Amino acid sequence: MPDARLAGLRAEAETLQSATVELRRDLHRYPERGLQLPRTQEKILQALDGLPLEITRGKSTTSVTAVLRGGQPGPAVLLRADMDALPLQEDTGVEYASTVEGSMHACGHDAHTAMLVSAAKLLTRHADELAGSVVFMFQPGEEGFHGARHMIHEGVLDAAGERVERVFGLHIIANMPAGQIQTRPGPLMASADTFSVQVIGKGGHGSAPHHTIDPIPAAAEMVGALQTLITRRVSVFEPAVLSVTRIAAGTTTNIVPETAELEGTIRTLSESTRAFVRAELPKVCEAVGTAHGCRVYADIEPGYPVTVNDPLEAGRALALAREVLGEDQAVVMRDPIMGAEDFSYVLQRVPGAFAFVGGCPPDTEPDEAAANHSNRVTYDESAFSAGVAMHAAFALDALRPPHRTLAG
Repeated sequence: MPDARLAGLRAEAETLQSATVELRRDLHRYPERGLQLPRTQEKILQALDGLPLEITRGKSTTSVTAVLRGGQPGPAVLLRADMDALPLQEDTGVEYASTVEGSMHACGHDAHTAMLVSAAKLLTRHADELAGSVVFMFQPGEEGFHGARHMIHEGVLDAAGERVERVFGLHIIANMPAGQIQTRPGPLMASADTFSVQVIGKGGHGSAPHHTIDPIPAAAEMVGALQTLITRRVSVFEPAVLSVTRIAAGTTTNIVPETAELEGTIRTLSESTRAFVRAELPKVCEAVGTAHGCRVYADIEPGYPVTVNDPLEAGRALALAREVLGEDQAVVMRDPIMGAEDFSYVLQRVPGAFAFVGGCPPDTEPDEAAANHSNRVTYDESAFSAGVAMHAAFALDALRPPHRTLAG
């Protein structure tokens, strides 16, 4: 039977829409990057001021953690938004465009923050209906700075006085229909590691390569050998992507250089495949280098883990989307995507779901919209109320007495 309380959440979120948009545009004008976002933190604190929340600030970062206590005792759930921007020069032409040279909210984190603030406001209206606590996680440093890991180390998962039992996060996507929710059980997003390889030979004159040890042929051979590593030693049922994205050597036309460099990215959808590729990449490069008489130094910098949704929680998120937003607004993704996300650190520790909310601009086909991380990306702000409603629905459903939920 449809739940009238959940079905009405989108309409409740609409009553907060002007505040959601206002905060999002303010954050968009003044983007901040990395782990230290003092202005963004202050704007969140101002927006939450006066609400019945227990608020703490991060120690190593400018994070914000807020706890809402329900009217009855029970478990804790966590809702998360990331806050940081990207190093891009905005070229959208919108009237609220970034005023900070070289910085832009090109991945929608400004929208994520504003949606979670409004979700906190909405849920305070329903505090008496909650049998447990809601932890609101406002996280800096998602764009490569491991901000989630910082907050975990500082106790965000225990902020309510006990370990949270379920977690939920949303990410707006410009290439999805506005307001639509998409997710899937199991792997949703890839791990992301970077590698660098230095190939050291012996330089000399380009007219006499036999007096040198040329690192360039060795480096070129490594590119092909690394692709063979993926296609011949990794199962086709365990997807992996290895891309050499930078190769550099030499200074001019008549000099064989002493060194060559390779850099690139490794993406996988399982931690076992990730570990295998990370272990084998140096071996392949060193073996090729030895065959050419070169010394090789290979380094891998660990990035974010695989983002893995709990099957039960992913199903629950989709059921809630159908209940709150409509049957046609919940879509099960056929395939994961190979982008990465540091909410993966949270999902490694607590069962939960990460989902995408569509934000394709009006009068634009999703396939034609400027994508996330583009300096021309824009979002349909009408989708924000769907995100606010989904956050609220997740908490209300998980904490409804006597803890019976749509998923069981």
